[in-house]
Amino acid sequence: MSPETTSMLMTFVPLIAMFALMYFLMIRPQRKKEKQTAEMRNSIEVGDGITTIGGIVGRVASIKEDTFVLETGSDRVKMRFKRWAIQDVEKLSLDTSADAAK
Repeated sequence: MSPETTSMLMTFVPLIAMFALMYFLMIRPQRKKEKQTAEMRNSIEVGDGITTIGGIVGRVASIKEDTFVLETGSDRVKMRFKRWAIQDVEKLSLDTSADAAK
């Protein structure tokens, strides 16, 4: 290899290393978080407790393809939301409620 080729290669090595570092520190964790969020939103079932991105809390009354109906409060108000509006899911656990009743 000629000295010119070597110096040119040494110029690009830090640039390539910087892009690799940026991928592992920024892009990869963001994709992993998006995947977990999508799994959480697709795993909702009727009866699960939901918090929307707007802060509305309630229970899932029904589910369609990309929407769900949320039942809130003691007056049972029903509102329809898109799945992407889910911030947090609290799974309905029948085992813990049966243990608490004993």
